[in-house]
This record gives sequence, C-alpha cells and structure tokens, in this order.
Amino acid sequence: MKTEPRLLRLAIKCCMWLLLFTPFTAIGQDLSEQASHFLSTLTDDLKKSAAFPFDHSERFNWHFIPRDRKGPTFHDFNEEQKEAAINLMKASLGKQGFEKATAIFELENVLRDIENRPKNDTYRDPLNYHFTIFGQPSSEKEWGWRLEGHHLSLNFSSGRGTIISSTPTFYGSNPAIVPSGIHKGKQVLEQETKLGFELLRSLDKNQLAKAKFSDEAPSDIITGNDREASILEPRGIFYHELTPQQQAVFRKLLDVYLGHYTAEFAHKMMEDIQKNGLEELSFAWAGSQQNQLGHPHYYRIQGPTFIIEYDNVQNNANHVHTVIRDLSNDFATDVLRQHYLHGHAHQ
Repeated sequence: MKTEPRLLRLAIKCCMWLLLFTPFTAIGQDLSEQASHFLSTLTDDLKKSAAFPFDHSERFNWHFIPRDRKGPTFHDFNEEQKEAAINLMKASLGKQGFEKATAIFELENVLRDIENRPKNDTYRDPLNYHFTIFGQPSSEKEWGWRLEGHHLSLNFSSGRGTIISSTPTFYGSNPAIVPSGIHKGKQVLEQETKLGFELLRSLDKNQLAKAKFSDEAPSDIITGNDREASILEPRGIFYHELTPQQQAVFRKLLDVYLGHYTAEFAHKMMEDIQKNGLEELSFAWAGSQQNQLGHPHYYRIQGPTFIIEYDNVQNNANHVHTVIRDLSNDFATDVLRQHYLHGHAHQ
C-alpha cells in the first residue's frame, strides 16, 4: 500500500506522532512476541517482502547510505502495522537508542529543507526505513531482524528467548548540528561528541602523543560496512594509562554507546568488557582537536571484543557517523556457525 504523494506530509506527521508519543516500556530480552505480532499484521505480499531465512545472505547486506533495500517501510504500513513495527523497535532498544533512532528519521525532513528538495521527495524521507525478519520469531530457536535506512542500521539476533547480538549498530546524524529552522541547534549525537572531546582535552602532552595517531581524520568510519570488523591500529592510549578522573570520563563515553541497547543486553556487553579487562580498552584520535564546524575529527574506542568508531568529516565537519561492532559476534556469528553445521544454509 504505497502512500500517495499528496498524502505524504500527513502520513509523516501521523507516523512521527506514533513514534514520539507512544509510551516507552522496557519489555525484556524476548522479542519473539513483538516480532510475531508484527508479521501477523502484514498482508501476504508485505510478509513475503519482509521475511527471509535466518542464514540468508541478505542478513549481512547492511549499509547506512541512501540506497535500494529489501523489506517494507512505513510507507507500506497501515496504522496497526506501524504500531506493531514501533513496538518491535521499542522492545529491541534502550530508551536512548529508540529516541535517537526516531530523531534520525526526523533529520530526513531537515535534509529535505537544507537541500531544497520537494515535499514528496523520496531520497530524503523519514518514512523510508525498512523492516526485515530473518527466520521464524521464536522463544526456542534462532532468528533475527533488521531496521535500516539512511544513517541507521540496527541488527538483532535472538536465540532461546534472549537477544544474543545487537550489532552491527550504526547511528548517523546529518547535520550533526541543525543550522536553522524549528530544530536549530539540535544535536542527535551530542553526547558522543561532547564526551569524546572532554576525554581528549583531559589528556596531558605525553598522553595526547599516544592517543592521537594522525593530524588528518579518515574520510569515514574505517570498518565501513564490512561483514566482519577487526582490531584497528594504532590502538592509541590504553585505559590503564589514564588517571582515575580520565577513566571516569572514558566510562561515561562508553556508557553512551551501550545505552543504545536494552538494559539486559548492555549489562551483558559490559560484563564481557570487564571479563576481558578494562585495562585492555584504548582510545585513539585523529584530526582536529577543536569541536567546531570545519574541523574534521575522528575517534575510536576498542578492546579485545568490540570496536566503536566516531567520524565527523563530511559536510564541513557537520555530519557524524558512529558504529559499534562486536569483533566475535556480529550477526550472532557463533549461533550462525552452528546453524550452518546443521545443514540450513541459504543463498
């Protein structure tokens, strides 16, 4: 059911109302009820568009740029289907993660205005976010789902009634700081920026020499949309080389990223980080040391099991990309390996 161009603005307003004003309630780790309900609301054609086998190659076909994608969008949904899709989002994310995702939707309207695009433009479109389900939602077996569109890629894998992977996780913001209009000054990824600079500016001369690896920021996140991410070099300055006050800022910055997830999943990630040793975490910086437009900058946090990248280079350094990668469990690698071993491979 495609939204007619003349009704697009009304559809956007209704969808944003649902996203912003439906009460947020933490539901726990088992997403199967919300995913099953979402699928049950879809017509046969929409369900065919949304559903893939758990191990289908489409599951790894992720990106964060405007492009053609699989799966239905908010344009295709009636009100019941939109509500079911939103409830699946809320079950899968922490409150902070959900709010940032919906704010990224809304930035598409800002880009429309900045780029002087018509109101019915579909290149910058807050409804053009795609939902795909991989496998049959179940409390007993493995399955997954993805929400993806411009500047947003959220990938979830579940097994035995719990979220076993929530990565890759990509959040982007263009503009990083809205320059004009009713949203002037809004920063969707404000804390990621401010705390990164707070940690950088706390470093003394010797610490900065270890942390900063280049005067030029990379043009984008280095891990890109690769199927698998790996440790990047140089590592920068390690956690154990920081003062207690600097370590506290480091942990606050890390918490901002973990805050995207449900409380249970964030706790599990933190347990894994601590198990592998906080002292193994590192912070690396490249580019400008000024938090201003026209001063490109980049940082990353990494440890033995994960990597976080932040890059603000494009559009005169007013365009942020962030990503979280699990170095051993993106897309629930271990569960998927077992799935393949039992002869369930698909193209």
